[in-house]
Amino acid sequence: MNPILKKLHDCRDYIRSVTDFQPEIGLVLGTGLGELAEKVENPTVIEYRDVPGFPTSTVASHEGRFVMGNLGGAPVIVMQGRVHYYEGYAIEDVVLPPRLMALLGIKVLFLTNASGGIDRDFHAGDFMMITDHILSFCPNPLIGPNIEELGVRFPDMSEVYDKELRRIITRTSLELDIPVKSGVYAQLTGPSFETPAEIRMLERLGASAVGMSTACEAVAARHMGVRVCGISFVSNPAAGISPNPLSHAEVIEAADKAAPLFRELVVGSIKNIHKSLSEV
Repeated sequence: MNPILKKLHDCRDYIRSVTDFQPEIGLVLGTGLGELAEKVENPTVIEYRDVPGFPTSTVASHEGRFVMGNLGGAPVIVMQGRVHYYEGYAIEDVVLPPRLMALLGIKVLFLTNASGGIDRDFHAGDFMMITDHILSFCPNPLIGPNIEELGVRFPDMSEVYDKELRRIITRTSLELDIPVKSGVYAQLTGPSFETPAEIRMLERLGASAVGMSTACEAVAARHMGVRVCGISFVSNPAAGISPNPLSHAEVIEAADKAAPLFRELVVGSIKNIHKSLSEV
C-alpha cells in the first residue's frame, strides 16, 4: 500500500476506535478562532499527539486537537489548530488532516485563517470570503504518484471554493449584519512575512490577501471530491502597504479582537450549510 494512504488509514482506524461519530462538515480553525471549539456540543476530543503518525502543530496559538460534536445543529469535526508547511513537515503531512476528515465522511470543508491584506480597499479587521486562490509558490500537495483511492491524476480546479457555499456565506453575513468582502487568497510558505516586493508581485497577479496555509488544504480536499469554502480574517495590511513592521503578536491581537464576530459568522454559516445539505 502507498505509505501516504497507509498512514491515512491508520489515523482513520484510530479515530474510529475512539468514536463512531459521523461528521458532515470539517472546520479548520485559524489564528484567533481556537475558542470556537469550546462551543461544540457533546464533544469528543482527540489530541493530535494520540493519533498514530499524525503531525502535531508547533505554533503556540494552535491547540492541536480534534473536537467532534454538534455546532450550529451540524455534526462537525473541528481542527483546533492546523499544521503548516513552514513547521518543517512534508506537504503530504500538511494535507493529511483534510484528507483524513474526507475519509471520515465529511461533505464540506470549511477553512479559516488570518491573512495580510493586499487589496487597497481592505482594512485590519475585515473578513474576506475566499473566491479563488494562488498556490504557485508552494509545493502542490498532489505531486508524486497519484493515489487513485483519493482522486484522479489531474483534478479540475476551476471552482475550488464552491459557488453555492459562497452564496450561503453571503446570505448569512447579510442576516447577521456582518460585512464580508471577497477576494483571491495567495499562499506562500512562510514563516517569514512577505517582502514589499513580493506583495507588489502578488497584487499584480490579482491576489487580495496573503497567508501561510489553506490553499494546499483546499486542493487536497477537492482532489477527494469534498466541497470547500473559506473565510480569511484580514489581520493587518501586508508589507509595503502597512507603514509598520509586521509581527505575529499583531496578528494574534487583531484576531482575538475580531474573534466574537468571526465565530458568529462561522457558526451561522455552518448552520445554514447544514440546512442546505439536509434539503438535498
